[in-house]
Amino acid sequence: MRSTFAGLNTMVRGIFSNQLSLDTTGHNITNASTEGYSRQSVNLAATRGQNVGSIYGEVIVGTGVDSTSILRARNVYADKQYWSETSQQKYFTTQQTNYDKVEAIFDDSKNTGLKNAITEFYNAWNDLSTNASTSSNRIAVIEKGNVVADRIKTTAQQLQSQITAQYDDMRLNVKSINDYCDQLTQLNQNIMQTEASGGTANDLRDQRDEIVDKLSEYMNLNIYEDDKGMYSVVSNGITLVNGNSHLTLEMSDPYANKEYGISDYSVNIKESGVVFLPTNGSMKAQFDTIAEDKGYIDKLANISATFLTTFNTMHQQGAGVDGTDSSFGNNPPASGTYAGPSYGLNFWGEEDSLYTWDATNNQVVASRMTNIQRSVTPMGSTTTQSQPKVTITGTASSTDNLKGINIINELGICTNLKSTGGQNLIAARKLVIEQDVSSTGALQNTYSVKVNGSGDGTNATNISTIINMDMTNVHSTSDIVYMSGTTTLMDTSNTTNPNNMTSRAIKDDSINAYYSAAVAKLGSDSESVDDKSDAQDKLITQIKNWRSSTSGVDWNEELSNMIMFQQGYSACSRCLTTMDEMLDKLINSTGMVGR
Repeated sequence: MRSTFAGLNTMVRGIFSNQLSLDTTGHNITNASTEGYSRQSVNLAATRGQNVGSIYGEVIVGTGVDSTSILRARNVYADKQYWSETSQQKYFTTQQTNYDKVEAIFDDSKNTGLKNAITEFYNAWNDLSTNASTSSNRIAVIEKGNVVADRIKTTAQQLQSQITAQYDDMRLNVKSINDYCDQLTQLNQNIMQTEASGGTANDLRDQRDEIVDKLSEYMNLNIYEDDKGMYSVVSNGITLVNGNSHLTLEMSDPYANKEYGISDYSVNIKESGVVFLPTNGSMKAQFDTIAEDKGYIDKLANISATFLTTFNTMHQQGAGVDGTDSSFGNNPPASGTYAGPSYGLNFWGEEDSLYTWDATNNQVVASRMTNIQRSVTPMGSTTTQSQPKVTITGTASSTDNLKGINIINELGICTNLKSTGGQNLIAARKLVIEQDVSSTGALQNTYSVKVNGSGDGTNATNISTIINMDMTNVHSTSDIVYMSGTTTLMDTSNTTNPNNMTSRAIKDDSINAYYSAAVAKLGSDSESVDDKSDAQDKLITQIKNWRSSTSGVDWNEELSNMIMFQQGYSACSRCLTTMDEMLDKLINSTGMVGR
């Protein structure tokens, strides 16, 4: 039989349910601006009815409402999509930042960059080719050469600093990742304990998902939830977080990279020593940008290598303005004494070094020579109309294999050119061979090596072409210089191209074209990353809107709910009052008739 006071219980349940719903609505409104918060709602269900007898049999009378749970609105598929695309977005963003810095390093817009220095260096040689005997033009060549070397070195140092800054940022990122992993394990533990009684720890789950959002910026993530409600976080096959335990990342000890003049690092798993290599996110981008910055150092090294090898080779086949212009035959002066014209000298690098390009190993081989002797003979079996062949002999005391920053550090104007009067050693003039003629005018089987007049700039013209013309327009048989010694430095068996001039660091390009192509590619790559980043930003915005449509707090909806639950609370209260008045009448007034 239904209780007399059953209606009161029905209204009390309604009051409690509406009050709980109103409290939850208030919780939503107050957290509308809380980052990572998910809208919550009370699940209401009708309570079990009671059987009551009637004239037609039993009927079931409802007993009110009760709250079964409070759930948060969350789209797990949108979350997984967001975590995946966020790591891709941060990859592009980090690359974008690095490109902006590298573009600033190679900025030629204000005529203070390397391109301007190379152009002015070319102009100085061009001026020298037309006025080779003018001392000011020769000094200008040395000064502009110093500027080129300085800007190459300065640019390389700035790239080294950028790489070091990337490693510093990576160290901070590793610390943040470890902090987030530690917070995840604590939240996993708290969620498990809170939900042990059957409830749902909505706010704790929101905090945990927010941490995963931030962690996904650094690396690719896969998230798995076990039957206890705890997350496992996996990145590239490595489980960083497993319930209430986690692994720790650490930066390795520095190891010197002599090729680039920096200290390199790796990110390791502290517990196992395994190297951690993410496949996406800002961490992956930092590793990639460091490798790319090293590539730009390599390009600067290739330009420097071309100066040290091909440029020097061209310079060695000419002569300076010191001494006399007469024939000096096949008996050249000893090293360091130039009674006749100077020839076979370096423009770049050490004066006692011979530089060759090892294309197989991408390195400059610097042979440090002693007892250097230089001689000039005709190339070929006959002397008539033959080109001169400069032969440099000596003892190779040591050999250095130079790569990367070591090539750049080697670059500098040769010491003997920087000394007092050294500008006169700049080899602007061209060596020529003339067959001797007897007093009767008959050709002899002997020859004389002579030098064009002091104003001749033929060799300066040949040298300048290396800067501004590609290889197909530079090479000719007159551009050949032989070098030999204890160590074979060049292929002297090839009479067409014995110094293997086509095998050089910048291939067939001119120095100017090689640098311009490198900078153009930098701009193209930067623009491509900008476009990818913009597209990824739009995708992230769509995913955020998708997530927000499910879990975001809508003020209009919450205010409508607030009014609805308020009215429901008031209605239940009013109904309870009415029932109370009815029961009061029944209890206190029934049976009083006739008193």
